[in-house]
Amino acid sequence: MARSASYIKDILLNNRRLTEDQWAEASLQAEDEARPVEAVLVEMALVSQNVLTLAAAEAANMAPIRLSHFSPDHEMLVNLPAPTLLRHKMMPIAMCGKSLTVAMADPFNIMAVDELAGLTGLKIVSVVASQAEITTLLEQLIQNEGGQLQEILNDVEDVELDIESMDDLNLEEMLEIAEDAPVIRVVNSILVEGLQKGCSDIHVEPMEKTMRLRYRIDGILYETPSPPISMLAAISSRIKIMSNMDIAERRVPQDGRFKIKALDKAVDIRVSVLPTVHGEKIVMRILDKASLPPGVGSLGLDDHSCEKFMEALRQPYGMLFVTGPTGSGKTTTLYSALQELNKEGVNIITIEDPVEYQLKGVNQVQTNTQVGLSFASGLRAILRQDPDIVLVGEVRDTETASICVQAALTGHLVLSTLHTNDASGAIDRLMNMGIEPFMIASSLILAQAQRLYRKLCPACKEPTDAPEEFLRTNGVDPSQYNFSGATFFKAVGCWKCSDIGYRNRGAIMEIMEIDGRVRQMINDGRTSNEIKNEAEKSGMLNLRRAGIRQATTGVTSIEEIIRVTSSH
Repeated sequence: MARSASYIKDILLNNRRLTEDQWAEASLQAEDEARPVEAVLVEMALVSQNVLTLAAAEAANMAPIRLSHFSPDHEMLVNLPAPTLLRHKMMPIAMCGKSLTVAMADPFNIMAVDELAGLTGLKIVSVVASQAEITTLLEQLIQNEGGQLQEILNDVEDVELDIESMDDLNLEEMLEIAEDAPVIRVVNSILVEGLQKGCSDIHVEPMEKTMRLRYRIDGILYETPSPPISMLAAISSRIKIMSNMDIAERRVPQDGRFKIKALDKAVDIRVSVLPTVHGEKIVMRILDKASLPPGVGSLGLDDHSCEKFMEALRQPYGMLFVTGPTGSGKTTTLYSALQELNKEGVNIITIEDPVEYQLKGVNQVQTNTQVGLSFASGLRAILRQDPDIVLVGEVRDTETASICVQAALTGHLVLSTLHTNDASGAIDRLMNMGIEPFMIASSLILAQAQRLYRKLCPACKEPTDAPEEFLRTNGVDPSQYNFSGATFFKAVGCWKCSDIGYRNRGAIMEIMEIDGRVRQMINDGRTSNEIKNEAEKSGMLNLRRAGIRQATTGVTSIEEIIRVTSSH
């Protein structure tokens, strides 16, 4: 509604709903936060959403409307993508002849009206409604669209595809089945539903007599209505064609990737096909570059941890390790660091297995063991390319670890990952790989461990008592924490979070700076536990403490923190 701001300002001032000073204060905050001034006015409780809607209607000389009891007509919306409507904050509410009445949050958005007219071929009649009411209706609409896969499956349940005979089909017949309209619709709907649910992975799994379709949402797999087992081979062939795989080969694993555009976003899909006793299991990982944090500041670190992490990244050379189990967001953290470091005067080269996100301005190499391009051999070649910063996807062996240490000691900043439970475990792992303690002490500048936790759904979370008994049961002494003034919340579940109680994820991090005292302890061969205790005395928060601190702010639940830090 930025274009209508000056008009709305006049209405609010003339009607004495606002003062010049209040408008100036809201405008300044809106400019600092790069947000519409109208949103700031409502947030600051200077005007209500209803007053703002009436002012917009008066400024545009349009009729206002309330949508609190409005139910959208799905048939009318069938050709109108909900994400497009959500982007423009507009809701079609009635159609008469060749006219379509549309409720808009910003009545001055002429481009949105023109776009909608082009999509429908109808004359658009605008009325003004609250942005909050429009957004709520559209979110419900998108949520309900998730049922489209079930509708398609109902239509294709009678499609006759004999799974027993697929091995006897020739290549032309397999291609014909893979391009069959019902199969295309099912695969497309599986992908779109995955995007709508915000999942990271889609699993298509053959069982003995059924097929199982599951989506990994915020780290947890959830089952959803699945296509009939008779469609397995056709679905597999369709996905293989999209991924440039060999559709005739069903005896060995295959990997591929493709790109799709849907819901107003373009994403990469990385595909893995694995032969099992009942058929080919398919996993599709959704790689949405738009979801990458733009920098370290967006990772949600506490001030102390963020300062230490940024200080390490500012070093001209040295080694920085991010540790944690698979799926803990290590790659995302390193990519955020790269985006922080990616400047015109810096040469950044990565070697990864595989390259997950393609970053502008970064030279990325993918390993290929079949032709001898391993982490170690690739790293040797990279060091002859005059790099300033090197990212190694993972240190798996002594040879790679040794080259990383040498690179760090000879003037390069090296970023990499290790699979350890905590930050101090990185030191033990390097020693177990045969790296001398004095070499580790000289090259390592920071070790970090992390876990991903699910955030409570803000729409349905409810306050709860401090879970002291739960903490004691799980080996945590509540007396070691200051819970005064803290409000704890629990998961409930609503339509916005698909009755899960959680939406989206955040990271908790344990950041260990290698200062003089820790460096001396490494040289002396002290144990990782001794080093960890020393780091905690210097202000390091371990994973569990960092997580419980998040729970005391109401972002997540104690139960979730205990779950993700149970091995810590």
